[in-house]
Amino acid sequence: MSHLKLTLNRLRFLIVVLLLVGIFFRFFNLDRKVYWHDETFTSLRISGYTANEVRQQIFNGRIITKESFAKFQISNIEKGLIDTINSLETEDPQHPPLYYLIARFWVGIFGNSVTVIRSLSAFISLLIFPSIYWLCRELFKASVWVSEVAIALMAISPIHLVYAQEAREYILWIVTILLCSASLLRALRLESKGKAHILNWGIYTVTLALTFYTFLLSGFVAIAHGIYVIATAKFRLTGTVKAYLFASLAGFLAFTPWILVLIDNSLQFASSTDWAKMQFPLEILIKSWLLQLSRIFIDLNFGFENTFSYIITPIFLSFIGYSIYFLCQRTNYKIWFFIVTLIVIPALPLVLPDLIFGGIRSLSERYLLPSYLGIQLAVTYLIATQLNNESLIRRRIGQTIMGLIIICGLVSYGVNSQAETWWSKVISYGNPQIAKIINQATHPLLISDDLGINYGNIFSLSYLLQSKVQFQLIKGQTIPNIPDEFTDIFLLNPSDIWRKQIETSYKYKTFVVYSDNNYLLWKLEKSRSLQYIILFKNKI
Repeated sequence: MSHLKLTLNRLRFLIVVLLLVGIFFRFFNLDRKVYWHDETFTSLRISGYTANEVRQQIFNGRIITKESFAKFQISNIEKGLIDTINSLETEDPQHPPLYYLIARFWVGIFGNSVTVIRSLSAFISLLIFPSIYWLCRELFKASVWVSEVAIALMAISPIHLVYAQEAREYILWIVTILLCSASLLRALRLESKGKAHILNWGIYTVTLALTFYTFLLSGFVAIAHGIYVIATAKFRLTGTVKAYLFASLAGFLAFTPWILVLIDNSLQFASSTDWAKMQFPLEILIKSWLLQLSRIFIDLNFGFENTFSYIITPIFLSFIGYSIYFLCQRTNYKIWFFIVTLIVIPALPLVLPDLIFGGIRSLSERYLLPSYLGIQLAVTYLIATQLNNESLIRRRIGQTIMGLIIICGLVSYGVNSQAETWWSKVISYGNPQIAKIINQATHPLLISDDLGINYGNIFSLSYLLQSKVQFQLIKGQTIPNIPDEFTDIFLLNPSDIWRKQIETSYKYKTFVVYSDNNYLLWKLEKSRSLQYIILFKNKI
């Protein structure tokens, strides 16, 4: 057994190193990547203003500078916590308020910079390590190996880095899922030993309520827990099941105030989630799912059209599949069933509707984070079992697998840390390139409206554009009154009808200077005859 003790000591040293590396990269270059569309809405909620108030004050056709946006992106004395909650209630009811209230306190203490607000997520991400350790100790009982391997894998998981550097609630959601799951298993363990106590289930109730107040899809995690408890009790209404149902009901009742908000603002909720109804071919869905699975372990910002993605995605799919198979073969059903339900139940309500009715719900990695946690637990068990095996060959296999995963994670971290944008920025992915184009102009004007993704992307660009850039923002699609003083005029993502109306009204010609899958940047130029007239007038 001496070789196992030596291996465990080496593993612990490796965990310390990986933890330090993981912590370093979580806080490194926090402000480098574009502050994207959704993050600007985080800042808007923190400010306490609503999007409608913003539209009234700056989407009015006047010429403004980037400083005009700052008021709606910072915590200020004009608005309080109640305004933050009201802003969410009326415009974003699908986002419960817990993270946003914490964020408002955070920026109130430390400031409103991009680095500060993203550092909140980075600090929250550190709670993942004690949380996953606790969960693994409860799930795998006395196995120290599994808990410590889990910490190592979480420390260098690319998907965790993405959300640890984003000013959104998803990293907090991961923490609450882990705490809620661990507290459930603890309550079940103590209940089975006859140590039933209201405090044990009270902890689960509190963590479940916190999970609900962090993200709405926590309901599927709660359903997974319910299926697990009832199934492992062999569908009998035992004392344990009754205690669980009471604790779950208490957690649900604690969330009823926000459920009432959702009911009162159901139309706004429906319109805010309309984007999920977009139709993609089945082939695109499958390729995206495979790519998402590989990003748990390696993420070089490649799309599925990249050759490298075609190579690695089948490998990681097979690896994940074998890990789950190995888990189910080698562990008690109370262990593997918990992990399988955590993987399957939160994913099915997203994947099945996309397959049957069409949509892109399942293409949002953040919605599948509970399933990714379950996958990581299965992989953790496989590696830990091999590292702790009496067979030298098995130990070498475990060491090789873990070494490859560590290499993939570290390479991913290195690439991520130097990038200006990332796949997770979605509809704002091209904003750094757009900003470079506009900033090259001598005296530019950027014109846009408040429709679709334009509203959030204008705010995102305000963080990247230089002070010389001015804005003319239109509510709806009225024809703007464009001054002649600007050397370059750009039009951000207009509808074809609106663009042609501007062309006709001002005798402009327009051409695309940037395009991607989400939007277009057009440049307006006066027709040659109009340029001659203006030049002649200037000479006179």
